[in-house]
Amino acid sequence: MTPETRIIIADDHPVFRHGLRQIIELEPGLKVLGEASDGAEALGMIQEMKPDIAVLDVNMPRMKGFDVARELQRQELPVGVIILTMHDDESMFNEALNAGAKGYLLKDSAAIDIVTSIKVVAGGQHYISPAISNFLVNRATRRETLSQETPALRDLTPTELRVLKLIAQRKTSREVAEQLFISYSTVENHRHSICQKLNIHTKNGLMMFAVEHRSELS
Repeated sequence: MTPETRIIIADDHPVFRHGLRQIIELEPGLKVLGEASDGAEALGMIQEMKPDIAVLDVNMPRMKGFDVARELQRQELPVGVIILTMHDDESMFNEALNAGAKGYLLKDSAAIDIVTSIKVVAGGQHYISPAISNFLVNRATRRETLSQETPALRDLTPTELRVLKLIAQRKTSREVAEQLFISYSTVENHRHSICQKLNIHTKNGLMMFAVEHRSELS
């Protein structure tokens, strides 16, 4: 028997939220564990109920969807995040993926795409609303361009890449150490190694490089 995919929905508009729930629960194998009307409530429910999927609106009271996603990423909770938004904005799309989201769904098409997006994300893949699939292509193209312009990126170890991505999120060395479960001095050593490989010599150069190329690094 195939196990159920367990879902939390968070949106501050109750009519929209209930409508999504009805659509999801018509599909065999999908179970909505609960609904949240704001981000802080959603985070608490996810921590307590341990769903497989969290469907999060971008703009919610107390905590926005991106903030919830980043906190789930920081806590390394194994939940697939799907972001709901009314905006077909590429910078928001990149921010969602940088925050760890696996799905990005336009509200205009949510009623049609929600079940498919849940199944795809539950299977470990990304799902993007078809109307903005070009954003993913653009993201991949920019990453390849950066790799060609900065070939030394290929010399970074997996841990150094993780450190660089966290620096791009404006994490301090202590925050990076906490998230990666390594010591502060180890993070500083990684930063020094990354700077040498990327030929960065100024004090703030590494942060500036990481932030400038944040979307390409993720």
